[in-house]
Amino acid sequence: MSEVLREKIKQKKAKIGIIGLGYVGLPLAVEFSRRGFTVHGIDVDNSKIKLIQQKKNYIKDVINKDFLYAINNRLFTASATYDKVGEQDIFFICVPTPVTPNKTPDISYIMNATEEIFKRMKRHTLFVLKSTTFPGTTEDYVMPLLERKGWKAGKDYYLAFSPERVDPGNKTYNTGNTPIVVGGVTRKCAELSVMILQEVATKVHTVSSPRVAEMEKLLENIFRSVNIALVNEMALLCDRMGNINIWEVIEAASTKPFGFMPFYPGPGIGGHCIQIDPYYLDWQARQYDFHTKFIELAAESNEEMPFYVKDLVMKELAKLSVNSANANVLILGTTFKRDVDDPRNSPAIKVIELLYKEGIPNINFHDPYMRNIRLLDRIFRVQELNEKLLRDADVTVIITDHTNYDYEWIVAYSKRIIDTRNATKKIRNNREKITLLGAGTYKIY
Repeated sequence: MSEVLREKIKQKKAKIGIIGLGYVGLPLAVEFSRRGFTVHGIDVDNSKIKLIQQKKNYIKDVINKDFLYAINNRLFTASATYDKVGEQDIFFICVPTPVTPNKTPDISYIMNATEEIFKRMKRHTLFVLKSTTFPGTTEDYVMPLLERKGWKAGKDYYLAFSPERVDPGNKTYNTGNTPIVVGGVTRKCAELSVMILQEVATKVHTVSSPRVAEMEKLLENIFRSVNIALVNEMALLCDRMGNINIWEVIEAASTKPFGFMPFYPGPGIGGHCIQIDPYYLDWQARQYDFHTKFIELAAESNEEMPFYVKDLVMKELAKLSVNSANANVLILGTTFKRDVDDPRNSPAIKVIELLYKEGIPNINFHDPYMRNIRLLDRIFRVQELNEKLLRDADVTVIITDHTNYDYEWIVAYSKRIIDTRNATKKIRNNREKITLLGAGTYKIY
């Protein structure tokens, strides 16, 4: 019966279900719709479903005309229920995989989605997990659930893992032109997965098993975590030494045409993957009496950066002889990276929380991509950025270096600036106002 599904894919008659319509699921749904497939999306967040039904695109990286084409041509529909699961031939699971407060994996979203599909799915359905997770999730957790009916992978249904590779805000690489990795439980599972993924990807690289694909995804993100931790630590050392600028060091090292890749320090890391994935691997490694010391240390080092930024703010206030109760701090940029509207795990949120704990009640924040932020279980409205907001702040902290900020204007009207991203690099006037993280101009005693 795999031949029937194969033929459906060839003729673009295979119906696709996508569970989770966030930064991975919605772009994937629109991409398949754009290629002529009928897609039904499911998300438990009713606000997303309402926006889709109102034809409102809530993911900036999704081209609006493609989004509207998919909806207007009835190629893409969405709901908050699993009622239509039995109609679908192929499922992509794109749900969150957070960690618990104890830094252990939480795959409950994966398992809940799998359970709902299991109750309704028909034979010869292809099931592709895309959510980042630890090696063994597909075969040790998802597969046993799907086989409770006595079905066998590769015969009665098909199962594979293909990690997402979404980079919010990337102007070059997107869902349609980024190479994809996939590992199937059986050869037939892999072949069908490659066949459908080739409809939306320029290149599909097949690996021997889901475990390899799951580990590959962790390697991608831990590679970045470790290298960011390296430059963060060197930035702290440069500040301690007081006469070396880490940004100049990185620029100089980048002239080497081989053997070096530039990474940059900052106030901490955010987003879904880089901050979380090291703990997924660390948790699983302990099941084998193995401790990923190097990886754990990098993750912990990155998590310390918001505390360091908080200390910089407190030391600036001390230099100005302003006590915490009377201090006014302005945070610029609350999303986790430049020029995106994604606040997930943003270091700005942690910095603001730490400053509140230091007894600073007057903290304002601005971000051109955000209307409000959730902080300390409350919703705070983002302020309008104007001369008064800048002048009133004792210290202005640049956390996210959005390119549409006028940094010369910001520096001109600010009393003191803490720049955690080298956003003020080109500013020549008022340099005495600026404390640059890792520039060696701020000694820690």
